[in-house]
Amino acid sequence: MASKYHASSNRTRRPISILIVIGLCCFFYLIGVWQKSGSGKGDKLALAVTEQTADCNIFPPSTLDFESHHNYVEMIESSEPKTKVYKSCDAKYTDYTPCQEQDRAMTFPRENMIYRERHCPPDDEKLRCLILAPKGYTTPFPWPKSRDYAYYANVPYKHLTVEKAVQNWVQFQGNVFKFPGGGTMFPKGADAYIDELASVIPIKSGMIRTALDTGCGVASWGAYLLKRNILAMSFAPKDNHEAQVQFALERGVPAVIGVFGSIHLPYPSRAFDMSHCSRCLIPWASNEGMYMMEVDRVLRPGGYWILSGPPLNWKIYHKVWNRTIADVKAEQKRIEDFAELLCWEKKYEKGDVAIWRKKINGKSCSRRKSTKICQTKDTDNVWYKKMDACITPYPDVQSSDVVAGGELKKFPARLFAVPPRVANEMVPGVTIESYQEDNKLWKKHVASYKRIVSLLGTTRYHNIMDMNAGLGGFAAALDSPKLWVMNVVPTIAENTLGVVYERGLIGIYHDWCEGFSTYPRTYDLLHANRLFTLYQDKCEFEDILLEMDRVLRPEGSVILRDGVEVLNKVRKIAAGLRWETKLVDHEDGPLVPEKIFIAVKQYHVEGDDDQNTQNDE
Repeated sequence: MASKYHASSNRTRRPISILIVIGLCCFFYLIGVWQKSGSGKGDKLALAVTEQTADCNIFPPSTLDFESHHNYVEMIESSEPKTKVYKSCDAKYTDYTPCQEQDRAMTFPRENMIYRERHCPPDDEKLRCLILAPKGYTTPFPWPKSRDYAYYANVPYKHLTVEKAVQNWVQFQGNVFKFPGGGTMFPKGADAYIDELASVIPIKSGMIRTALDTGCGVASWGAYLLKRNILAMSFAPKDNHEAQVQFALERGVPAVIGVFGSIHLPYPSRAFDMSHCSRCLIPWASNEGMYMMEVDRVLRPGGYWILSGPPLNWKIYHKVWNRTIADVKAEQKRIEDFAELLCWEKKYEKGDVAIWRKKINGKSCSRRKSTKICQTKDTDNVWYKKMDACITPYPDVQSSDVVAGGELKKFPARLFAVPPRVANEMVPGVTIESYQEDNKLWKKHVASYKRIVSLLGTTRYHNIMDMNAGLGGFAAALDSPKLWVMNVVPTIAENTLGVVYERGLIGIYHDWCEGFSTYPRTYDLLHANRLFTLYQDKCEFEDILLEMDRVLRPEGSVILRDGVEVLNKVRKIAAGLRWETKLVDHEDGPLVPEKIFIAVKQYHVEGDDDQNTQNDE
């Protein structure tokens, strides 16, 4: 029960409480008036933020900002020159190949096919305009349909459909070309031909991963090897068999314009598991066996050389070839003699096909020592280097059962296994630990790319080029039967192309101050890591970017990774190329100075902007 004392106290405190509440109300009213007058800016800002985030959806997906925090912004009154807008080239340059142009080629000697080698224009003759696609150009068929079909409008040349009709190279049907899979020496199809080779060569075992197709035609051999998980580097010259390499790339098959001439092939030593010539018309028996010696250089110890066509089976075909028995018999004898000198062991000869195998080391091969041995210490230093009739020595081994240069694992295990060149410390600055770290880093980078370019890894991007491949980490992380990557190692970078091949990938040496050995519109995606930093003082960025535009297909994509200052220069030039561009922060956040540049080439064909066409400079 409450006492009288407590009842009296409650009555006394009730008026005091009312007065305190009234006082507080007045105080907060005055504070509110003060804030409304403009002095309480901090709270006003807080209120605005509260109102904007009242629905608790702070970062709605539609407004996510992936743009870099270091975007290039052109100053209104900048002293920098305005963005140069590049005009379209004349329609006659639709299939322009800067270093293999016919007019320039015809000024060089025909001896040893010198005129079909690379002859690039001097700086003042470079074409600095945009190569347009032919009228009616259509995005190529997706792989694997592209292996068998190509749009006529994309490669409008019917010559081969007539000249090679009986050999099933290519047929013209309606508005498309059809590729039945035939070849000069395999008119019944590449599949049956490869099955014959597989009776001798362990094609299914995983030991055969990289191949070289010399004088490839439309590259049907390489096209049908892809489904067997074998990457063939196909090459052929730009000659009267018009557009054969262009057809190959349109089909989605790795290929470059190239020839056996007077200079080395742009590949490292011990690169290929097998090399192939199907009526390639290369004079193997000439020049003291120089071309067979070059195949020996690029062929891996234990690798295979396949020859089909002349002079094999001369007893049946010598009249068709319009040659005497003595002539073709002597040619085959010279080839056999050179193969024996190289210590290649003949494994098979039947009909039009013969197969040799290179020994795994030089221990049991005294004949090689009796001929001229190449004196160069670096057998991978081949860019524009003159070829000579000499034999490239095997790397030293301790016993006769050891593979010279190191044994490779079966594919796909070899993709991430430590390559022998790394294990043997043959690449300056690259250790086993740094190689493994590089692999981890590129898996992270590629995962990031796939978040930005969602179709990367699908058949949308089938023909891909890495313009500064390093150890091949980008291609390895991206590896898929849906695509292939041309790994380019710049001639001014550390020579790592041998490592790339030891991983079961393919690639080529190149100097990006010059045009690449391909036709326009042959790649779906171009990637480059630190390429522009590498070439910063070597040649003009615009020349590299114009070359990228030439080889990139309409609506193809570009991914560059480089420093922010360099990429801002690139972005300014790219605006003049009509690319849609975006600069994205590094995966580790905006404070990292390295950024990612994304671009898409716009669709432009002949006749879209005739008023801006540029004729000969």
